[in-house]
Amino acid sequence: MIVSGSLGQHIVPHVHDMCQVDTIFIFCNNQEWHKQWAKEWSKIKGVFTDIIPICEALKQAAHRCEQKSISISFVASNKKFDQLDPSFMYTQILKEILLQINFEDKHIKEFITYSREVFDENELKNVNQLQTAYKNNVPIWWYTSDAFLYRTLNWSLRLMDVDMIVRMGFFINDLHRDIQRLHSEQSDRRRSRKTFIVYRGQGLSKQDFTEMTKTNGGLLSFNNFLSTSKKHNVSLKFAQEAATNPDLVGILFVMSIDPTNSTIPFASVTDVSYFHTEHEILFSMHTIFRIEGIKPMKGNVHLYKVKLTLANDTDQNLRTLTDCIRQETFPDSKGWDRLGLLLIKMGQYNKAQEVYEVLLHQITHESDKAHIYHQIGSIKYNQGKYHEALTYYEKAFPSNHLSWAMSYNNIGLVFYEMGDYSKALLSHEKALAVKQQLLPSDHPDLTMSYNNIGLVYYKMGDYPKALSYYEKALAIQHQTLPSNHSDLGVSYNNVGSAYSNMGDYSKALSSHEKALAIKLQSLSSDHSDLAVSYNNIGLEYYNMHDYPKALSHFEKALAIKEQSLPSNHPSLSSTYNNVGLVYENMNNYAEAHSFYEQAVQIGQQSLPINHPDLKMYRKNLEIIQKKL
Repeated sequence: MIVSGSLGQHIVPHVHDMCQVDTIFIFCNNQEWHKQWAKEWSKIKGVFTDIIPICEALKQAAHRCEQKSISISFVASNKKFDQLDPSFMYTQILKEILLQINFEDKHIKEFITYSREVFDENELKNVNQLQTAYKNNVPIWWYTSDAFLYRTLNWSLRLMDVDMIVRMGFFINDLHRDIQRLHSEQSDRRRSRKTFIVYRGQGLSKQDFTEMTKTNGGLLSFNNFLSTSKKHNVSLKFAQEAATNPDLVGILFVMSIDPTNSTIPFASVTDVSYFHTEHEILFSMHTIFRIEGIKPMKGNVHLYKVKLTLANDTDQNLRTLTDCIRQETFPDSKGWDRLGLLLIKMGQYNKAQEVYEVLLHQITHESDKAHIYHQIGSIKYNQGKYHEALTYYEKAFPSNHLSWAMSYNNIGLVFYEMGDYSKALLSHEKALAVKQQLLPSDHPDLTMSYNNIGLVYYKMGDYPKALSYYEKALAIQHQTLPSNHSDLGVSYNNVGSAYSNMGDYSKALSSHEKALAIKLQSLSSDHSDLAVSYNNIGLEYYNMHDYPKALSHFEKALAIKEQSLPSNHPSLSSTYNNVGLVYENMNNYAEAHSFYEQAVQIGQQSLPINHPDLKMYRKNLEIIQKKL
């Protein structure tokens, strides 16, 4: 924030403690006078009478903000794979995938075109410079310059904006290769192979600092490219400045680097960096350290020294985590195809469709298109576009038997969502029959068919049969999965729903709470699967006539669905209907009418006209209209 001296005396007391305000500069005519009152406020970093030095100070402040806002993940030494922070997993695997892809000039041009559309006029000069001079400077120069590439990449990785990360994949690839090249050259010239120390000073939010103290002895991952310095005092200054901000804790990271045992490339970039003042060592994206110790500096509770050791392949904990992440993220696929599969897993359906449509145009033989049709069908299914999904699944019908079973399964899913349960059951039974011929009786692939058949029987109102199939799936999963695997959460949800409709609400609530506990450990806070559990727990409280608790859980489900699903997704109409039911039973008929109306509106857009759920929503709306 830049404010005049006289105005600042009135404004600063009101805005100083806002977490959105990082730094304040005073621009005035009487420097000495305003310096006196400015001393009382820690976020005021300077009093200026000339525009040039204030602009320079503003640039430095912006640079510091970027430095301290990079994404960091923490992994406790006893934390299991299913409990990992999703950003830790996804940044690692996104990097691995992007480094396998051969980017071309067209990808740079596409990014520039997109940047012109989304960035304001202040950035157009930088976009134009990128277009004309990208090949004229090494990627490290672009990253360390005060240009929008640096800010946009860090912002995207911090927020896990997957769309922008993929658009910038060419630059992530180029920058990693550039660091790798320098690392190789400098390793050949380096006389000493001894361990050395680098430093990084920055601020951490109080929440992140608390998380880090709980992780002492565990792993810490910098999910961006990591800038460090060989100069202790340079980094200490950054940490001390952060410590003056009441919203932050100043951290001096002291990092021990063994060059003989490193799996992540790093390099001295002083000679090629835009800035030449920090004796900078730049590490590639997603560098992982072991936290060796956390101590306050000179008794200052706002300033800490954190000792880190660069992790490597000999770190058994890290190697186990890395292997688990790779196994969960389609290790048999490569390049763009693996990226598409990961995007579907992350719920980034529009971006995944872009990837597969490009691949579809690159393939000339129809026999090679089955896999891509199948994936686009999955995307359409997850978006609630069931007729389109059915079209793609039918195109993907292959000849080999296990894939045949998968196509039967997917067609069954589409019929299920369209409310044609007899056809859905027939398709799922065909899928199960194929699998039972080819697989052992306890094979994990059977659980999908058991669960899906159970879901159909559930919709047809045959709850004992549904429960029977759910329990078959659960029995196999208990043999083959960790106790907190997310798939177990899905099965507990299903079992709970069956018990609920059989009138055993206590068993139903217990199952749904088990499902939620598992999902909270393994999924991000806005994942759509959490909405399913919140919705189911809400239903049990509704059945037990505890309407305030029911409403609380339905609202949690609705908040996630509104954030993660298209505005006309049929799942939204179901939750709107549930909220309406609660309000109706609380005698708040006006609110109930509003939510029933939204349920009908969305149902009319997304469901067939004779779908049983849509009929129910309309009936509820008619009933509440008579009560108003």
